[in-house]
Amino acid sequence: MTSSSDACPVPATPYRATGNLRGRTILMSGGSRGIGLAIARRAARDGANVVLLAKTGKPHARLEGTVYGAAEELEAAGGSALPLVGDVRNDDDVARAVDAAVGRFGGIDVVLNNASAIDLSPTGSVDMKRYDLMQDINVRGTFLLSKLALPALRKSSGGHILTLSPPLNLDPKWAGRHLAYTMAKYGMSLTTLGLAEELRSDGICVNSLWPRTLIDTAAIRNMAGGESMVRAARMPEIMADAAHAILTGTVNCGGGTGNFYIDEQVLAAAGVTDFRPYSLGAAEADLVPDIFL
Repeated sequence: MTSSSDACPVPATPYRATGNLRGRTILMSGGSRGIGLAIARRAARDGANVVLLAKTGKPHARLEGTVYGAAEELEAAGGSALPLVGDVRNDDDVARAVDAAVGRFGGIDVVLNNASAIDLSPTGSVDMKRYDLMQDINVRGTFLLSKLALPALRKSSGGHILTLSPPLNLDPKWAGRHLAYTMAKYGMSLTTLGLAEELRSDGICVNSLWPRTLIDTAAIRNMAGGESMVRAARMPEIMADAAHAILTGTVNCGGGTGNFYIDEQVLAAAGVTDFRPYSLGAAEADLVPDIFL
């Protein structure tokens, strides 16, 4: 377990918020590492309550961090955290997480669909277990967590569902490159599209967020050639700042619901003009663009 004293220092970023998440309760799938943890840590600095539903309760052989270590980081950052070991594919685990969030903090203001599986194999090579895993975590997990949290979100003043998924870009090249993964990520985005319309009259905002460039995560590092790829990536903090800007209303590009936000565009609207502090060292021109854009 990682103690709060061992937590990585938060890098200085150029984003300056005009709102905060103090006292708001966020229910997140995953979050023990990577982008999810960065988003949770940014919210915790405001004094938010964060409930993490993640599978990693014990140290993983190849992946850093556990849900308990993440919770310690959030508490050290100034927030309140509730770590729950569970699987977003399991109905009972998700229902338990929703009940625990309401029981501990009195409600849910934000659902953050962060958990996701990735396999970029072409159709002939993808293992069907991996196909099922991506469908179950990415699509079904996003739908289930959003669905079960709806009663609590309806009681919130300003409920929000934010999903880490791309714009629905129907250029055939994306389906042609990695059909199984494209279907899984677009399933998450279709959930955003549908719920935004379905919940419009309830006053619940539903949006997606996606990075313009590759982001340094364990999932990328563990891919073939990943260690070299992340040298031309940005830090997860750019997604954390963009999520914060969306959830606090610091920016409201294109209306409050049904948007497919890109991190750089969000932060530009929030006044950020220099994105170099988010880079791991590569020149802006050498950054690797993310897929689906």
